[in-house]
Amino acid sequence: MDTTDPNIVFFGAEGCNHCIAATARLAKDVPPDSDVDARLAECVAWVKARGKARRYDVLLGISGGADSSVLAVEAMKLGLRPLAVHVDNGWNSDLAVSNIAELLKRLNIDLVTNVLQWDEIRDMQRAYLKAGVVDIECVADHAIIATLYKTAAKHGIPTILAGTNVRTESILPTAWVHDKRDGKSVRAIHRRFGTVKLKHYPFLSPLELLTAIFIRKIRFVPLLNYLKYDIDAAIAKLESEYGYRPYARKHGESRFTRFFQEYILPTRWGIDKRKAHLSSLIVSGAMTREQALEALKKPLYELQEQESDIEYICKKLGFTRAEFDELMAQPKARHRDFANNAWMFDMNNPITLMIRCFARGGT
Repeated sequence: MDTTDPNIVFFGAEGCNHCIAATARLAKDVPPDSDVDARLAECVAWVKARGKARRYDVLLGISGGADSSVLAVEAMKLGLRPLAVHVDNGWNSDLAVSNIAELLKRLNIDLVTNVLQWDEIRDMQRAYLKAGVVDIECVADHAIIATLYKTAAKHGIPTILAGTNVRTESILPTAWVHDKRDGKSVRAIHRRFGTVKLKHYPFLSPLELLTAIFIRKIRFVPLLNYLKYDIDAAIAKLESEYGYRPYARKHGESRFTRFFQEYILPTRWGIDKRKAHLSSLIVSGAMTREQALEALKKPLYELQEQESDIEYICKKLGFTRAEFDELMAQPKARHRDFANNAWMFDMNNPITLMIRCFARGGT
């Protein structure tokens, strides 16, 4: 990590504020090897008890990526009864579609797919580009979160398995993102710059979120934190046993996510998210700093592939290359320049911490 995060603070040999926070989070959320089997068993027993006498005891989001695929495999190995949910926002790679279909077929897991209206998603992503804010992925990710909660409520499923993994995702600067649960922000940006009426997009209101947590008692469980999770070994197993085909890059399951992280963020914002991803691996002991620095030397894009992807993205979003280049060079804006509920998700807010404690289940 470096000063591309404007809020970074260095503490000499101790590292930076991210290192210190990530180390504390790992100590809190990841059981030691001597305790991992007992903690996993305790967590699974808790989940099964909550889902007793229901058709499905857990809901899990499936994207075609490695983490969600491993989550599906482990859920079945542990004797859980999952319902898988996929949100199709129009940017799936063909490989992602194939991976999802093959994996769930072999595991015999039921799937619900929410296909978002392309004219709405297209208009919302255009609005975010016009707004000049950093986190365009709020459009897709808010829809995923809303769909998970709404589907869990519809089917009476009390537990959602989170595809997050603290070993690989313990570091992410808040200056690089906006909270994906903030539907008010999504509405405000689209209201200012959008042109299509949103009739089908799955917004999650604060009332719906609080109802899900306190009334329906829906809980997220970060199951991957309880596993001895080696991503390289996990992908090799997915390939050999479930017909999984890996992606050349992180987030290769979505053409837009890949382009956003590998072109828009570094070109417009000077943000290389590999620094956060690699730093998480360093702190968790999965990689050395020297290996990470060597990995950063690799280019994000080869020029020919970059130009091909720019042409594809512009065509699909309805921009000329000149219009897109102009948006990339416009003055930057903050998400907080638009109406928002960011205060609800501020981890320094005691009320937020209390709600987060209720929302997260397990042990």
